[in-house]
Amino acid sequence: MSSQSSSVPADALNVEPLSYFFDCCVGNWDIERTYHYLSHQQVERSHTTFEVVPISLDLKAKVLVDNGYAEPPDLQPLPGFRMKFHTVSETGEEVSQELRTVFIPHRQQGEILEGAYLRDRAYEESRPIVSDFRYDAQARELLMTTYYTQVVSVDSITLINPSLRIRRIYNYQRPAEGNPLETLLLVGFGVEQKRA
Repeated sequence: MSSQSSSVPADALNVEPLSYFFDCCVGNWDIERTYHYLSHQQVERSHTTFEVVPISLDLKAKVLVDNGYAEPPDLQPLPGFRMKFHTVSETGEEVSQELRTVFIPHRQQGEILEGAYLRDRAYEESRPIVSDFRYDAQARELLMTTYYTQVVSVDSITLINPSLRIRRIYNYQRPAEGNPLETLLLVGFGVEQKRA
């Protein structure tokens, strides 16, 4: 078996590319998005201001506790952030939210790093939630998959450069256990630019 196809133990993970990605994500962003609602053939544009700030070890530990997640021996290297956003849609609807998140890498295969993505409050449902993440260091793409009660959200952020990200959001109807994702309800596309 080649080194490209074998998994790396958790204590030997190369998290530098992921750390670089998150270092670039810290700051204030302006986001223009277009949402395509496939269930009722509607297209909607929105503008979001988004702030990302690192959090303390105590707050990282609280996110883990809120999710009933076993605490790793060392929280220091784990990426953890407070994310705050305010969205205004073209119809004038406004949504604001603030949440805290921690990323816990578990395994690596070649350039791909995978693990758990914990939030103290979910986007679709107001509760703590554990999702899966996959980071492709070569493509500089973070892919996050969340199983909500009714919907499965697959969210992609691709870092083009330290001040520009491209976002794709796919929301599927949650299938029965063991079945593939097939019924697409919403597609979102976004251009995210860091403010100077």
